[in-house]
Formats: sequence, structure tokens, C-alpha cells
Amino acid sequence: MEPACRKDKPKLNSTPTRGDRARQKSAQQELKQRQRAEIYALNKVMTELEQQQFEAFCKQMQSQGE
Repeated sequence: MEPACRKDKPKLNSTPTRGDRARQKSAQQELKQRQRAEIYALNKVMTELEQQQFEAFCKQMQSQGE
């Protein structure tokens, strides 16, 4: 085996720098906030729909009772 062959491959710096880690953390936090906002919006829509369906059910039960 020739040691010269090993020198052909440059070492890659695979460890992220401080700036890269900060950007990744910031991106993660933004994604989390966005997902949380979407969940709250979906929850609001579903709650309103459930309320509408409940009111319609109550009206239907009142009309059947009369």
C-alpha cells in the first residue's frame, strides 16, 4: 500500500461552525413557531365547526320535540 494514495483525499470539515449551528437553531425555532401557529389556527376552525354542528343538532332536536 502506498501512503501517497491516502493524501489524494482531502479531509472534509463536517463539523458545523458556530454560525451554522445558530442558523440551524433559528430555523428550527421558526419552523416550530410556524407549526404551532398552524395548529392553533386549525384548532380554532375545528372548534367553530363543532359549535355550528352542535347548534344545528340542537335546533333539529327542538323541532322534533315539538
